[in-house]
Amino acid sequence: MARPMTIDFVSDVACPWCAIGLHGLEIALARAADAVDAQIRFRPFELSPDMPAAGENMVDYLSGRYGSPPEKILASRAMLRERAAEVGFAINLDDESRIYNTFDAHRLLCWAAPQGRQQALKHALFAAYFTRGENPGDQDVLVKAAEQAGLDGAEARAVLLSDRYADDVRQEEYLWQSRGITGVPAAIIDGRYLVSGAQPPEAYEQVIRQIAAEPQPQS
Repeated sequence: MARPMTIDFVSDVACPWCAIGLHGLEIALARAADAVDAQIRFRPFELSPDMPAAGENMVDYLSGRYGSPPEKILASRAMLRERAAEVGFAINLDDESRIYNTFDAHRLLCWAAPQGRQQALKHALFAAYFTRGENPGDQDVLVKAAEQAGLDGAEARAVLLSDRYADDVRQEEYLWQSRGITGVPAAIIDGRYLVSGAQPPEAYEQVIRQIAAEPQPQS
């Protein structure tokens, strides 16, 4: 019998490694379906919380923040494309790609959770940003992603026009940071096991099966 498992996936919509990690995790869970029945819960993390609405050129931002030379950024971009393709996801970054503010995207993900559409919305947001180069802070882009995820577009826009879930997002961000999460993606399994970084499906599957084989703690 498959063991119930919860996975808190701490991530940002504008993090390419988060997109790669999620796809790898989902492949692992499909392979380990005989051992676990997992629920993924998406937790917010903002890599650039002070980013203005218009965003900033990705190359300029990375060069300024990390001191990365252009050739290193280009090499990293090619590696991201390859790693994403290995897990069935398309990352299309170029010299005009921008980094945007993702706070409203996290608010929308919070809204989608009780409706059971959070994972579908996460995928729609990743595709909008990384595959099509759209702004995940733009209300029209967010509403379209919500509709693609099977959510009501008018309700999504009403959420975005309000300040609903803003406090929820900030409180969750603080919670995970207070627990030592400083980089993403981070997968916390059953509230006890931390898997950091975007792991390949094989690595996720190994950890999942090891945890599933352990005796469950008594309540």
